[in-house]
Amino acid sequence: MVVRRRFVPDFDPAFGDRPLADALHDIVIGRWQGVRELLHDTGDDWPLRTHRIRLLAHAAAGSRATEIWRAAEPSGPDAAVVSAATEVVRLFQLAIAAGRGTGTDRTRLDAAVTACLKAADAHPTDPMPWISLLTVARLYEDGVPRRELRGWWEEMRRRDPYNVEGHVQLLRYHSARWHGTHGRMYDFARDAAGASPPGSPLPVLVQIARAEEYRYVADAAQGRVVRGFDQHWKHELAITEIRRTWERWILWRTDGPVAPQEIGELNYLVHAACHAGLRLEASGLFRLLGRRAAHLPWAYTGDAAEQFTRWRAQMDATP
Repeated sequence: MVVRRRFVPDFDPAFGDRPLADALHDIVIGRWQGVRELLHDTGDDWPLRTHRIRLLAHAAAGSRATEIWRAAEPSGPDAAVVSAATEVVRLFQLAIAAGRGTGTDRTRLDAAVTACLKAADAHPTDPMPWISLLTVARLYEDGVPRRELRGWWEEMRRRDPYNVEGHVQLLRYHSARWHGTHGRMYDFARDAAGASPPGSPLPVLVQIARAEEYRYVADAAQGRVVRGFDQHWKHELAITEIRRTWERWILWRTDGPVAPQEIGELNYLVHAACHAGLRLEASGLFRLLGRRAAHLPWAYTGDAAEQFTRWRAQMDATP
C-alpha cells in the first residue's frame, strides 16, 4: 500500500535562496557581515539584488544590525542602501500600527527620503535607493509632487528599466488605496506590460493590479455583497489578460528552476488563473512552483496555506 504524504506548502521567507537565508539569520542575531558578503556576491544582478535587499530590510527592521553596520562602515555603499531601505520598512510598520487615516511623522519621512538620496549618491548604479523612494512616497499624506515622483521613476528606470520591484511600488502608489484610482493603476500596469520584452515578468503587473483592486473593494465592503464582484476574476478581460501574461512571460522564460525573485510574481499569476478557472495555465504554474508559496495574494482571499493547497489539488497539479 502506497501512503501519499500530505501536501504542505513551503512559505520560505527566503524563497529558496539559501545564501539569503543565511544572511537573514545573521540579521536576526545582530550580525551584518553576512549581508555585506551576500551583496558583494550578488554584484550587479539588479533583479536579484533588489529582491534580496527588500527581504533583508524587512528582517533588519526589527534589529539594530543596520545601525551597527553603518557605524562600522560609515562610507560603505551597501550599508547605506540597506539602511535606507530598512528605514522605509520601519515607517510602513509604524503606519500600519497607527492605522489608516493617521499621518506618518513628516520629519521622519523627510529624513528617510534624505537617506535614500544619500544612498543613491553612495551607490550611483544601484536602482534600489530609487525603489525605496518610490515606496516611501506612498506614506506622504498627499503623495509627492508629480515632477519629483517622475524624477525618481526615471532614475530607477535608467539603472534597470524592467525592474519588477520598482514597477510594483509605483503601481501601488497609483492605486485607489493610496494616491490614485483603479483606472490609473490599470493604465500603468497595462502600459508597462505592453512595453516589456518577451520573457519579462512585468506582464503580471496586470494580475497584481487585479489583486490590489480586489483587496480594496473587499475591505471597503466589510462583508457586504458588492453587485457584480463575483465576476472580478473571471470576466472576459481578466481571462484575456491572464493568457496574455502567460504568452508574454511564461512561454518565453528560460527553461530551468524558478529563480527566487520569480516566486512572488508566479504566485500572483497562478492565483489569478485559479480564480478565473483556467485549469491548464494554473496546473502548469503549480508544477513550476512545486511547494514554493507566497502569502500574497492568497491571503487576500482567505487563509494562504489552505488556499494554495486547495486550489493546487483542485487544478490537478502533479507533485
